[in-house]
Amino acid sequence: MGQPESRERQGAAQTELPPGQRLQRGWPVTHYGPVPKFKPERWEFRVFGATADGDKHCWNHEEFSALPFETVVADLHCVTKFSMVGAEWGGVSARTIAELAPPAPDVTHVMVWAEYGFSSNLRLADFLGDRTLFATHNGGELLTAEHGFPLRLVVPHLYAWKGPKWVRGIEYMTADRRGFWEERGYHNIGDPWREQRYSYQEEPGDGPEL
Repeated sequence: MGQPESRERQGAAQTELPPGQRLQRGWPVTHYGPVPKFKPERWEFRVFGATADGDKHCWNHEEFSALPFETVVADLHCVTKFSMVGAEWGGVSARTIAELAPPAPDVTHVMVWAEYGFSSNLRLADFLGDRTLFATHNGGELLTAEHGFPLRLVVPHLYAWKGPKWVRGIEYMTADRRGFWEERGYHNIGDPWREQRYSYQEEPGDGPEL
């Protein structure tokens, strides 16, 4: 979406990485806390908050798995400075979710909620980027539990912490609010091409108003 995404597409073709990043062979496992146990009979994906119709929208695992499947080839840039390039992700487009459960007109941000109350905030425009994906697969195979099965968000043009593992739903918001890592010193936007790693780098307008 916009200049950062177009630069990333060019970078994929030229093996160019964002500043401070190194090329990673393989896919390291990085996360905070334990790996949750998947219980399909209890799993539910929710869209709530400022929805256009004021209702909460829910899909169980079988229903979510039946949504239109898309494939995206995109890089993953971790704030710990490794980059995995040209990964093939499969899953449900964020735009598909937004079409099925539209946000209200005054929504500006989305909070992505995951297991154990983990959260990450995104600008609505980032969430609706044409390659933002609720991934169920990587390289044609189901995600492993360590890499986020049954569902992780992939936002290729932002640092990987903006795409949580073990996602359970999204909240539409009419004002910005910091998520888990953003409350703990990480940059509110997280653009790797601008090396927006930490909150002390934020400029006016990058974060929620106090």
